[in-house]
Amino acid sequence: MNALKAMRQYQTVDTDAQALGATPHRLIQMLMEGGLTRIAQARGAIERGWTAEKGELIGKAVGIVGGLRNGLDFEKGGELALNLDRLYDYMIAKLTEANVHNDLTRLDEVATLLREIKSGWDAIAP
Repeated sequence: MNALKAMRQYQTVDTDAQALGATPHRLIQMLMEGGLTRIAQARGAIERGWTAEKGELIGKAVGIVGGLRNGLDFEKGGELALNLDRLYDYMIAKLTEANVHNDLTRLDEVATLLREIKSGWDAIAP
């Protein structure tokens, strides 16, 4: 478990360093990448029966999706921002259910949705 802890610390330092020079567009990409990573890690924790780690990782994924939701600009984004707000709310609910029920299907559903949003975000130029 010490190797896992060291890897997480390295990832945090690396992510912090990347964030310092990142554009707002890149920061959103990084959040989405982080969310997908946490969901994948939570999936592994469920498969291994690591309850505490699963809860921590899903909690981080919920926080990331919440951050994406809080960053929406409803004045500039209009209907798209409203639809994303609803989708992020749905994703948070599904992550919570996945945590309570150890449900890989719900985790996979949220990962698929987040990948779709990210592919659209990646396609627009900063």
